[in-house]
Amino acid sequence: MTLQERHRIIMELLREFGSVDVGDLSARLQVSAVTIRKDLDILEEKKFLYRTHGGAILGDPYIATRKVSEKEKLRPEVKRRIGLKAAELLAPQDALIIASGTTVQAFARCIENMKMTVITAAMNVSMELLDKPDIEIIQLGGIIRHSSASAVSECAVNMLENFSCNKLFLGVDGIDPEYGLSTTNFQEASLNRAMMRAATKTIVLADSSKFGRRGFSKICDINEVDHIITDSGLSQKVLKKLEEQGIKVSIIPLPEE
Repeated sequence: MTLQERHRIIMELLREFGSVDVGDLSARLQVSAVTIRKDLDILEEKKFLYRTHGGAILGDPYIATRKVSEKEKLRPEVKRRIGLKAAELLAPQDALIIASGTTVQAFARCIENMKMTVITAAMNVSMELLDKPDIEIIQLGGIIRHSSASAVSECAVNMLENFSCNKLFLGVDGIDPEYGLSTTNFQEASLNRAMMRAATKTIVLADSSKFGRRGFSKICDINEVDHIITDSGLSQKVLKKLEEQGIKVSIIPLPEE
């Protein structure tokens, strides 16, 4: 088998499964582990993949901070569909915490006017709920992060100690089955952890592009999550890992399907 043929097969496997392992590739392609490592190094130099310990994934998993205005333009229809699915979980008299991000903003847009209480640090979430008079909004305060339109502070964390809610809807920057949930800001991560402590159930809203990615600050381990709502772009390999840890996963179809 030629070098080009090995590289083609490696990239096909990466696109299918999202990650590859040196040992598995060595057995499949019938070459030494040393040869596979060299192949992966070459492909990384060409920016086709990102080397990890013992294998590779499809691109750099580390996330740079982006403005809300930029994030809003990314996969808006998928976020809307995730928001609609999340809204099916709501009932009158719910006490919710809604975190920050454009996916949870899309969810807030889908919430019908009904008697409930919403606690949030995200200004864009509050604005989406303002024209729904039966929803009581509790706005957490602090320094506003321009990249998330969300307030972060020790004051916000302390406020949450006085509340007990039945559901938290959490948006994240990255989900990795081994590393956990993460965001690009350590203050946001601290606030998210406080939100989880104040809620009975944590529901993560994230499109499939967030999987296999890592932000600067870890929020929690993956097994601390109760439910994830995502799209059908999620690989079967990752889906199996999540379900093996007892996490409920709801899949919405991609728009083109």
